[in-house]
Amino acid sequence: MNVSLLNAPVGTSPALERSLQRAEAWIQREQRAEGYWLGRLLSNSTMEAEWILLQHVLGLGRSDPKFDAVVRAILAERRDDGSWAVYNGAPEGELSSTVECYTALRVAGISPDVAHMKETRRWILAQGGMVRLRNFTKYWLALLGEWSWDNVPSLPPEVIGLPHWFPTSLYRFSSWARATIVPLAVLSARRYTVPLPPEARLDELFPGGRDKAEHKLTRKRGLGWHTLFQFADAFLRLYQRWSPVKPLRESSIKLCLEWLLKHQEADGAWGGIQPPWVWGLMALHAEGYALKHPVLVAGLKAFDEPWAWPIGDATYIQASNSPVWDTGLMGLAMLDAEVSPEAPHFLRAIDWLLEQEIGSWGDWQQNVDPDVAPGGWAFEFANDAYPDADDTAVVITVLQRVRAQLAGHPAHAERVARIDGAVRRAEAWLRGLQSTNGGWAAFDKDNDTKLITKIPFCDFGEVLDPPSVDVTAHVLEAFALRGATLEDPAVNRAVTWILAEQEPEGSWFGRWGCNHVYGTGAVLPGLAAVGFDMRAECVQRAASWLVAHQNADGGWGETCASYVDRASRGKGPSTPSQTAWAILGLLTVPEARLREPIRRGLAWLLERQTADGTWDEEQYTATGFPGYGTGARLTSDAAARRALGQDESLQRAFMIRYDLYRHYFPIMAIARARAALAEG
Repeated sequence: MNVSLLNAPVGTSPALERSLQRAEAWIQREQRAEGYWLGRLLSNSTMEAEWILLQHVLGLGRSDPKFDAVVRAILAERRDDGSWAVYNGAPEGELSSTVECYTALRVAGISPDVAHMKETRRWILAQGGMVRLRNFTKYWLALLGEWSWDNVPSLPPEVIGLPHWFPTSLYRFSSWARATIVPLAVLSARRYTVPLPPEARLDELFPGGRDKAEHKLTRKRGLGWHTLFQFADAFLRLYQRWSPVKPLRESSIKLCLEWLLKHQEADGAWGGIQPPWVWGLMALHAEGYALKHPVLVAGLKAFDEPWAWPIGDATYIQASNSPVWDTGLMGLAMLDAEVSPEAPHFLRAIDWLLEQEIGSWGDWQQNVDPDVAPGGWAFEFANDAYPDADDTAVVITVLQRVRAQLAGHPAHAERVARIDGAVRRAEAWLRGLQSTNGGWAAFDKDNDTKLITKIPFCDFGEVLDPPSVDVTAHVLEAFALRGATLEDPAVNRAVTWILAEQEPEGSWFGRWGCNHVYGTGAVLPGLAAVGFDMRAECVQRAASWLVAHQNADGGWGETCASYVDRASRGKGPSTPSQTAWAILGLLTVPEARLREPIRRGLAWLLERQTADGTWDEEQYTATGFPGYGTGARLTSDAAARRALGQDESLQRAFMIRYDLYRHYFPIMAIARARAALAEG
């Protein structure tokens, strides 16, 4: 422990100054020439496996130069027991991910008789084999001729024509779910199959023979909406298989294709994430789009860098990319560290962010008042149909703080005017996206119709995008810089909702970061920004929860298992990002008792800063979705475990590690602590 820091008198610590200087040097070295920052986004090996399977379905074989490197990436992530996991440090491997990786390796020409393939096969069979797969993986196997289309949930393309008011219309699903449903519905309707070659078939995964394997869909017992949907699914599968007349089928498929063409992004992808992208390419190809068609050419080309990320002799396929998110948060870190916005590298970043503003209409308009105009920012390089509230809030916060320092300088008059226009449009757009309950979701307003989670198709991930306290708190910080206080009706509604979401023990659930450390570390600064009483009892409970969960080494950590295990909340090996989140939360609470935990956390960060000025972080501290189906917090361990049958390995979840979290969040914590210490 850094004793000199803990014993230092109140004031600016030289150790903090040196740390920030080294971290700022690292920032400048890592900036891309265009002005942005981009860290690797780590998820799991299904990204690489599904890319390999895509090559097969499109008939590309091994023609892509990175094919072998992608295979090496899959092999590099294989666990000692032969499985693949959802996140680093998961207690066990995950069956569906492992089957997809095994299948990809077979497609790549690896013999089932190789020792490591035998080991993986034994692991798969020991877990119950193919019958326990999630439906999403079964769709892949049906596409490859390894599973019957009769034995996957029906996904009729007619969903594209359901009116918006209908409870299962397309726009009742989250943005990422609808973007995947549209192409998958086309392939499902066509029962499209590109069989594996004889030498790559998965006979060894059906040791009793395919005819004796249990292929029936898993059914939930009892009465309820799920029962009704199961009957509806059975009817639709019979209709799909036996009905000679399907009056809306061809027109619906045509509408699906038109939807896909309209939603392809400028970089060639769909939805800014991998699943709708690969399914979109396959659906279009199945409907006659040649590989030389510009839409497919662009879609396949997009799988090069930065979506493809080389590490040594392996190449990983990212689930998404985060340049706006990384650049916005890096900007906040630099502002906290008192880097001048007039510094050339900072100005390049600001100008790049301004260029990324979205001025076109998107799917968000389905659920908002018609007078809400476009604005805001997306997460990725190109995802104009889906700007999101979290990125928009962060960028507003950066630009508004930069504006305060550049205003009045003639040399920056034009830049300030651009900032004013962009921020004004973004604030109005955000206000239009506030949900009825007072919170903000990531992409849509009031996207919380839980009924659709009962559909048999929905056994993986999240299909809803409800408001979350972390996004809402970031919006509050942005609005505060625009002059909003608790007197603002939108702010008041948001604060009321946040307080209602607090856990009895004092923490808040983190939807997009892991987990209660993230939620609590986001809410406290948001409340402070809008003038909430930070001596209030609810705030004191939150601060006490953070202090109670500080590790003996001075840091904070929380494993992904906390999404299903209440006892794991706030517990895990200390990480730079989670330690920073806890410090950022505690710094907003004016209590002398918190100074010692803050100093210990700072000491942990300073001791672990690397020689080149950054931090190392192996743990996954973020999530694409926790696997609840609804995306909202669950109120008990039993509910969490019942939600799609998960345990601590998170079989239905999608966990993420943002590589730059290890850098900009510690800078924010150290810089804000320096300012607080200086103020006494």
